[in-house]
Amino acid sequence: MTPFPAGDILPRAARANAVMICPNCGFDNPEGTSYCGKCGTKHGAAAPVSVTKTMETPTQRLPRGVVFAGRYQIIEELGRGGMGVVYKAVDNKLKRTLALKFLPFEWTYDAQAKERFVREAQAAAALDHPNICTVHEIDEAEGRMFISMAFVKGETLKTKIERGPLKIDEALGFGMQVAEGLREAHKKGVIHRDIKSANIMVTEQGQAKIMDFGLARVRGGTLVTKEGMTMGTIAYMSPEQARGEEVDQRTDIWSFGVVLYEMFSGQLPFKGEHDQAVVYSILNEQPKPVTDLRSNIPMALEQVVGKALEKNRDERYHHMEELLADLKAIAEGIEPEGIRARLRKAKLLKRKKAILYAILASLLIIVTVVALNLFTGRAEAMDSIAVLPLENLSGDPDQEYFVEGMHEELITELSKIRALKVISRPSVMRYKKSDKSLTEIAKELNVKGIVAGSALKEGGIVRISVQLIEAETERNLWAERYDKDYRDILMLHGEVALDIAQEIRIAVTPAEQTRLASARPVDAEAHELYLKGRYYWNKFSPEWAEKSITYYNQAIEKNRTYALAYAALAESYVMLSTGFDILPGKDTLPKAREAALKALEFDPTLADAHVSLGLVAACYDWDRQAANKHFKKALELNPNSISAHLHIEIYLSLLEGKYKEGIDHLERAQELDPLNLFVKTRLGFVYYYSRDFDRAIDQFKEIVAFDPNNPLGHLGLMEVFGKKGRYDQAIAEGEKLLESGMRAVAVIGELGVWYGFAGKKDKALELLSELKARSSQGYVSSFWVAAIYMGLGEVNKAFEWFEKAYVERDGNLIFITAPTPFDACSPDPRYKQLLKKMGFEHLFEKVYSYKR
Repeated sequence: MTPFPAGDILPRAARANAVMICPNCGFDNPEGTSYCGKCGTKHGAAAPVSVTKTMETPTQRLPRGVVFAGRYQIIEELGRGGMGVVYKAVDNKLKRTLALKFLPFEWTYDAQAKERFVREAQAAAALDHPNICTVHEIDEAEGRMFISMAFVKGETLKTKIERGPLKIDEALGFGMQVAEGLREAHKKGVIHRDIKSANIMVTEQGQAKIMDFGLARVRGGTLVTKEGMTMGTIAYMSPEQARGEEVDQRTDIWSFGVVLYEMFSGQLPFKGEHDQAVVYSILNEQPKPVTDLRSNIPMALEQVVGKALEKNRDERYHHMEELLADLKAIAEGIEPEGIRARLRKAKLLKRKKAILYAILASLLIIVTVVALNLFTGRAEAMDSIAVLPLENLSGDPDQEYFVEGMHEELITELSKIRALKVISRPSVMRYKKSDKSLTEIAKELNVKGIVAGSALKEGGIVRISVQLIEAETERNLWAERYDKDYRDILMLHGEVALDIAQEIRIAVTPAEQTRLASARPVDAEAHELYLKGRYYWNKFSPEWAEKSITYYNQAIEKNRTYALAYAALAESYVMLSTGFDILPGKDTLPKAREAALKALEFDPTLADAHVSLGLVAACYDWDRQAANKHFKKALELNPNSISAHLHIEIYLSLLEGKYKEGIDHLERAQELDPLNLFVKTRLGFVYYYSRDFDRAIDQFKEIVAFDPNNPLGHLGLMEVFGKKGRYDQAIAEGEKLLESGMRAVAVIGELGVWYGFAGKKDKALELLSELKARSSQGYVSSFWVAAIYMGLGEVNKAFEWFEKAYVERDGNLIFITAPTPFDACSPDPRYKQLLKKMGFEHLFEKVYSYKR
């Protein structure tokens, strides 16, 4: 048994609150807007959204061959999207192949979702056109709502475009077909609202069909949405849609313009590394003309696309009929009447640009040559780095908290990249002011690259200088200096991390780019208070943890939407009970939950908030599923999180009895933090839980040999020796800790257990009295009082105190599930009853089989 690991729980970039006054630029937006009309900042706290994919929702899958509703035989899953999953099926009654679209299972009883699903079917069923997918019926069976529709055999327009820009005639043909379908929908008063290349199917015969009216709205009807969902796909959103304004058929015309641009050029007109950047581009930037991307595009076609993409919808095509007429004119080789004025203006501009392009072409040749020279000799891809402690350029000790905070944040941001191994902060902090060579450090940490640098805060300006060094040769591969306004400090961390990733040639996924680039401006005073809190937290002791809470609360007072401060506050509250054992879980863990949920409200990308929620679920709610969900989400957001790897091991070992999987996570944590003795300690305990006693002893002895004063190493040896019946050796380890001044509740409780088993009743009672005396002055875990009673053989007393621990939501109580000294009470029926109350009855047989 051991107090919970604290690890190095690392913070994440903060986001602004959902307000109508833009938190970024202060622009006054209309109520209900989704994005700022000036800078593109997203209002609210929705998770980063892919610019090319509608939000997906997990559903329960129907296996191949099953017959649904006594009629439809499932053939295969075709895909899933924002409002459900689609299967290919055979209608055994009518002997035809069709597609079935299901409302997500978890929304079956959601009235809003069902209403919207029905509206989709009604909107599509009202349309009868060869370029719109036919809807047969909507029904409900086996507790699932579904739509039966025509099965379209072919591929999406998006898939065709991914192979390269379409031929002009082919693209025109598809464009006219889609325009025909939209014209029909608009005539019936139906606005699609999610036109994109992925929602257009092309049959084997070359017929285009508009699919998925999941966001469709009938003119005059009510829009039904799930709170917090991003409606539509960002890259195809019209400006008015992005701003959350009322939309009409012109929003479809804009989205169709994006599809036209995509077909002719092979790329999207509005791009960015994250959703905010895309929205900013949609609202404020002009796309590159398609003729710049493809020389054989008729200028008339460029102007049609340009008119469809006018940001002011009053200057856009008003009706699909007009746009369709212009496309038909171009297909017939006729100059469209609706864009003659635009064409004359475009031709004049083209002549003026000709000379400029010639000059730029010459410059491009020069730049290309220089770039090739610059890249010659650059480092090969590095998949492992260590960021050494940054130098405090000011020389002022009062700035140390700031420099350490910059160092911690840089490690945090780099850790978000799954393909990169980033050594965690505890291991690299050992090299602060070290005389070792970089090659020695890299060898000890098992990395290929070293990042070194310095930081300085001067007035309202933050400066960080970094250099990338090849570990084997100590050759400086790259260096850069960054100067930013203090309020942009979080953006700076992400920018530096992305630059380093580029220099080491490591793959960064689009989702990772989004997370690294999603930071918002910060309140300088709030961030200073937050950094001071982190500084004291990293000293890692109960008194400093309580001081960190004071600073985090002050930061939140300055900025009520400061996600990082909420996440750090949650971490501190969790550790006061599950780590430092100085307060009962019932007093701290609800506060931790509240703070973590607040953090995720303002920034859904914070892995540490999910770690805290996972611990609350495990130690307070005793909810295995929720704990698993949050720990896995934390690792998804930050695959290099030591804290997440450590705590998911606790869940796997103690709540599921999956020791091998727990060891896998600890071994990964050891790779990321090779000098962290806590990771090594946890490995020893999992060996012990799995009954590999000899390996556990070797592990704990290795820890004590490295650091003779390490209390957890001695605590581990005490427990394993005791379990093997070597009571004298167990007691000797415990007494060493007492002699060193270590009188933590866990040490006294553990030693009291083995005094009891060894028959040294007086010694055990002496320690029991000490715990009870201390409980009159402050909190003492009831779990450890119960443990000593159990060692003394007073089982009734033990269960009285276990019950008290249950009421207090004592974080230590989950250790009763481990096959440790507590399996001695497993034959008692009260033990099984306690496990059942906690939701851990599934572990009874595993523990009982290990009884003494």
